[in-house]
Amino acid sequence: MFRAIREQIATVLNEDPAAKSVIEIFLCYPGFHAILAHRFAHKLYCWHIPLIPRVISQISRFFTQIEIHPGARIGRRFFIDHGSGVVIGETTEIGDDCLLYQGVTLGGTGNERGKRHPTLGNQVVIGTGAKVLGNIRLGNNVKVGAGSVVVHAVPDNSTVVGVPGRVVRVRPEGPLEHGRLPDPEGQAIDDLARRVAELEAMVKQLAAEHQLK
Repeated sequence: MFRAIREQIATVLNEDPAAKSVIEIFLCYPGFHAILAHRFAHKLYCWHIPLIPRVISQISRFFTQIEIHPGARIGRRFFIDHGSGVVIGETTEIGDDCLLYQGVTLGGTGNERGKRHPTLGNQVVIGTGAKVLGNIRLGNNVKVGAGSVVVHAVPDNSTVVGVPGRVVRVRPEGPLEHGRLPDPEGQAIDDLARRVAELEAMVKQLAAEHQLK
């Protein structure tokens, strides 16, 4: 447990430039508190201890506004930045070195049983307010743009944007830069506008040729 605490502190210091000291992390980071509470609750859950793991998760939710079901499997160096409104469902699986921002939901799509929540590979980053829903897999090094809704599997080294989320191939290196994300809907509108302008030019040309005759 002490190793997990040390590693979690190092993760916060590495991921958040606003973190200035260990004391500040202990006192002021709800994501840090929620993850440690989950580590403990998950051990009890795996030992098939009834009720207590859920009580721990609900107490953590009350103080941090982050809801992580004790059944969720979370890898090492996981970081929740700010964290308010984050929801992680029971059968969620998260790899190593993943990062979630405020308002992210890793949820299901209905009342189905069994594996019904997402699986995240390693080094996945999910932007503010994004929703990843259902028994789908996001591959390694995937980036999900803010506000996106992802309901289909995503291959490695991809960026997903939009509602519903669409996969856009980008350079896999570097952080998630929201201001430089591709906009497939905007690109489609631009392509349509360009095509309309071309057709208008053709119509004008045909009309002019008809008048000359």
